[in-house]
This record gives sequence, structure tokens and C-alpha cells, in this order.
Amino acid sequence: MIVTTNLTKTYGSAVVVNDVSLKLPRGGVTSIIGSNGAGKSTLLALASRLLPATSGSVTIDGLDVTTTPGDMLARRLSILRQDNHIAARLTIRDLVAFGRYPHSKGRMTADDEKMVSDAIRYLGLEALSDRFLDEISGGQRQRAFVAMVLAQDTDYVLLDEPLNNLDMKHAVSMMKLIRRIADELSKTFVLVLHDINFASIYSDHIVAMREGTVVRQGTPREIVRSDVLNQIFGIDIAIHEIDGHRIGLYYV
Repeated sequence: MIVTTNLTKTYGSAVVVNDVSLKLPRGGVTSIIGSNGAGKSTLLALASRLLPATSGSVTIDGLDVTTTPGDMLARRLSILRQDNHIAARLTIRDLVAFGRYPHSKGRMTADDEKMVSDAIRYLGLEALSDRFLDEISGGQRQRAFVAMVLAQDTDYVLLDEPLNNLDMKHAVSMMKLIRRIADELSKTFVLVLHDINFASIYSDHIVAMREGTVVRQGTPREIVRSDVLNQIFGIDIAIHEIDGHRIGLYYV
């Protein structure tokens, strides 16, 4: 379980994350939603120790992220940021192999090579594994980065806007893939998402943020309601259902 206690991040007088206390369940998919500037990505960065907290704490299965040795934390938790720019010219296999570094320390074993191959196969990238990253599409590149964190073989995977710059087809494919990995490999995913429809369809748990604070959390059916979404986003959203099944959101 990921637990944040009175977690706060400030930049000067600006409070970006404000006294957030959460217990994110182990297993399945948790989505963090909210408007731009709500503090979603900052919360993810604090949870993964990419940013130092101004105050408060984060624990992963009881391990304090600020004091746990880096190699130990990297075997428990992995994160994929939205700005994945790599200057070196790498093949997909080279990139995915980086995920094994916390385990191999650069000395790949046969087991490490198998984990890399398994991750590539799981993401459906076998035919492209020797292609360079600048030779493949944006959707394929995003899958390659997910294969890298999958090869890291952590219990917890944090993804910051994994659908960024993906068209509808590739976004659906990515969410189906995340759902499949969570279910088949017993991984815990925590995602920052902007698309409420995707959050409602593929998540087990939703955390809603506004102006640095958590305003609501619960199941998709508890969160994806007109009154709750109005509280989160400050706009009227009508939910259209047929035979009790949520099928779309309308902004009115």
C-alpha cells in the first residue's frame, strides 16, 4: 500500500500539494484525475522520490521513500514520467534493458535477459525490438517505455499521463494493456489521467484533486457523477446512461 501522510509541496508561497493524506490500495488500477495545475503529477513525483516533500511523508508497504536505499526502492516501485526524452540512439531492446539495472547493476544475467525478452513480448514489440526509438511511431515508443518499467519488475508502477500524445486507438490499446498487466501480473498501477471516460472504464479506484488537495476518492461509480465532477472541475457535466451503463460525458 502507498500511504501519504500530511504530504505538502511548496515553491515559495505557492502550495502545489497541500496536506494530502491518502491510502492507495494495493493491486489494480488507481487513477488520479483533476484539472491542470491540480497537483496530480507533483503528487506522483513526491510518491516516487523524484521530488523532495516540503513536509509530510510517503511510505511504500511501510518503507519510507526518503530513507529507503535507492536500489531497494527501485525494486519495489517504478515510475514513467510524461517527458521521456532520451538523447542516445537506442534500440527498443536497449531501452527495455535499462529496466533491469536495479537488479543487474549493469551486469546482465540470463535471468535479466529473459525478463527483457518477456517484457518485449508482452508488449507485442518482438518484431521491432532491434529498431531504434527514432524509427518507430509514438504509440510504439510509448509501449517500449512501458516495457522498460515492466522489465523492472516492481510491485508498484506509477505512470504520469501515459496517454499523452496518443490518438484514440492507441490510447484505448494502452489502457487495455495496463488493465491486463494489473490483472494478469498482479501489479499495482497508479496513473495520472485527464480523460474521465478512460478513468471510469479501466480504474478500480479514483482519486480526484483540485488546487493541490484531494477532494474526493472512491470507486468509479462513486466519483463519476455529475455533482462530484462539478465539484472537481467546476463545470456542469451530464452523464448519459443507457440501461444503467455509463456510456459518455456531456459538458453543458
